[in-house]
Amino acid sequence: MSVKTIESKLLKEKMIVKELPNGLKVFFMPKEGYTKQYAIFATKYGSNESEFIIPGESEVTKVPDGIAHFLEHKLFEEEEGSIFEKFSELGSNVNAYTNFTSTCYLFSSTDRFYENLEVLMNFVQSPYFTDENVEKEKGIIGQEIKMYEDNPNWRVFFNGLKAMYHHHPVKVDIAGTVESISKITKEDLYKCYNTFYDPSNMIVFIVGDVDGEKVFSIIEKLQKKEEKVEAEIKRIYPKEPDTIVQNIIEERLDVSIPLFNIAFKDIENNLSPNELLKKNIGTKILLDMLFGESSDLYKNLYEEGLINDTFENEYTGKEDYAYSMLGGESKNPKKVLDKVFAYIEKLKKTGLNKEDFERIKKKHMGQHLSYYNSVEFIATTFVAYHFKDIHIFDYIEALKDMEFERIQKRFIEHFDEKRCVLSIISPKSFE
Repeated sequence: MSVKTIESKLLKEKMIVKELPNGLKVFFMPKEGYTKQYAIFATKYGSNESEFIIPGESEVTKVPDGIAHFLEHKLFEEEEGSIFEKFSELGSNVNAYTNFTSTCYLFSSTDRFYENLEVLMNFVQSPYFTDENVEKEKGIIGQEIKMYEDNPNWRVFFNGLKAMYHHHPVKVDIAGTVESISKITKEDLYKCYNTFYDPSNMIVFIVGDVDGEKVFSIIEKLQKKEEKVEAEIKRIYPKEPDTIVQNIIEERLDVSIPLFNIAFKDIENNLSPNELLKKNIGTKILLDMLFGESSDLYKNLYEEGLINDTFENEYTGKEDYAYSMLGGESKNPKKVLDKVFAYIEKLKKTGLNKEDFERIKKKHMGQHLSYYNSVEFIATTFVAYHFKDIHIFDYIEALKDMEFERIQKRFIEHFDEKRCVLSIISPKSFE
């Protein structure tokens, strides 16, 4: 059983890491004097995993879309009582989320932390699926899917992904469709649970002013599986071309002002963890330089009334897919797109401003350091990076060492009109 301590001089933080005999990795980050504690029990299993080969088998297993999210819902159900009630009685807040690449179960507390931790460890390791409760859940999740189908912000986002990606499962709604979840059986759920909820595919992350030795002792004591699975799960993804599906995708819903997303598909994928981290950091700085509130484009679009304060930008960079996205509300999204293209073309000729780069980099350094005051940020960000084989402490070092030349090169390569998508949600016409 290995135990090690990782320290960051820049952050003035440390982390204790312990790997249990069954492969579960436990991370504890002490925060002395903090009143809030936070714990996450996470598996590297998200909505993208619809095809895989189970360790020890040779045949490909294909499961219905939405099963990872369905499984997250079902784990909260026990034969007797409600998990939510147990945490409520302990005075804590419990939650869970499924995204494209992971599923996380978490709680925050200010008291009775160790009791909360025991409940978390027990319920995530105790699936209870029956034909009856699976059928009942289909109706509940079906209503949730329909609700999201009517949500303009959700639709503008997923329509953009569908316009970008030909085959990659990231274009599929995390919850699946009413049709796909109708095919889910309790046997499917147990198969996915036994494959992806193995301790060797999971981590526990804890942050707060608690006793680390006691934390490790509780987690070790409550392990329901003792042996480690040495073989890895083989995840199967279809080959994705560099091209996009379509340039513009438009849908009409009940909105008063059109919503839009402009997305640039990234083709620089399958990088080493270190290069992936540098690409993530560099692209976020670049987006801030180009489209942040202090940029010339933002000011011009705002003054012309083409955008308002809903305008935002973000970068999502995973191992096998990535994209930049910017958007918000606009009376004329197509004009915004034209101005974005013209602005990018001009900067490709004149070059980026190095002073802007240095200023934005300093701003990102300050922001990142301040985030370590939030136990929620630390925990959720740690998990997201860990599942990319990146340690969160490496972020600040890579940010500090980021160079202008890398940003300039990234700008030229990434912002290509041929790989750009415009997704619009327009108001319904009342003619």
